[in-house]
Amino acid sequence: MPDAIIASPVAMTPPANSPAQPAVVAAGAAAAKGGAKLKTSAFKVPGAGSSVGISVITVAALVALWFVVTNMGWVKPLFLPSPQAVAQQFYEYVTGQANDKPLWQHFLASMFRVFSAFLLACVTAIPIGIAMGMSRVARGIFDPPLEFYRPLPPLAYLPLIIIWFGIDELPKVLLIFLSCFAPLALAARSGMRSASQEQINAAYSMGASYMQVIRHVILPSALPDILVGMRIAIGFGWTTLVAAEMVAANMGLGQMVLNASNFLRTDIVIMGIIVIGVVAYLFDLLMRWLERRLVPWKGRM
Repeated sequence: MPDAIIASPVAMTPPANSPAQPAVVAAGAAAAKGGAKLKTSAFKVPGAGSSVGISVITVAALVALWFVVTNMGWVKPLFLPSPQAVAQQFYEYVTGQANDKPLWQHFLASMFRVFSAFLLACVTAIPIGIAMGMSRVARGIFDPPLEFYRPLPPLAYLPLIIIWFGIDELPKVLLIFLSCFAPLALAARSGMRSASQEQINAAYSMGASYMQVIRHVILPSALPDILVGMRIAIGFGWTTLVAAEMVAANMGLGQMVLNASNFLRTDIVIMGIIVIGVVAYLFDLLMRWLERRLVPWKGRM
């Protein structure tokens, strides 16, 4: 006969009316709550709330490195001018003291070209992408030309655009429009497949029509992908800006950079690049804000 008797779990369970049961239940609930809290905290990225501070420190470190490298004479000003020289050029362009048009004129000319092309691409590419996601016929019509010209660099078909449309504002806007069109259309087509079949069946089971399913189920599901496509498209638009303003432009940030490069004015080139990059980054922040406002459920489902 064994020296110790192992009690069964049934024997150790307190009766239903035992005063110990509330304590056991409370302890179990507390343990479950603690486990859930531990499980949730396990997925948190350490230091995620300080990403802005890290970004500021990174930019400050890069500017400090730029200052040291240029002021110590390690790199010639022809290849990399100092931050003071770039800031001086920015001040002269802002105040109109430069031997060129003021910065605000270049800025407005580029903004008109980029955003008119971007808005035109949104008006045309998003409906075409939605049609491609809904219809095999539309997909068969638009998919081959999209996939053909999408990998082509803008400079490849720039001569054709000049021959066909001249050297006015139209070829500049058209070149940027073509660079924005493909990512927008493909994002809209991909977004049309985001709605799950369960959501669609649930809408049909509640008596929704085909157009109501598209309006209230499929389009809201596609909206996050469309907004991401808009962010990518505006980035391509700014990337194509310099190429577009090679076409007989006398104003614009890209034209300012090209004209300065012809005279080896590296300080103006870097100043123009910084302005283009900052404007593109600010617009990307605006698109992120709109994304949080329009699709707050993104990443929570």
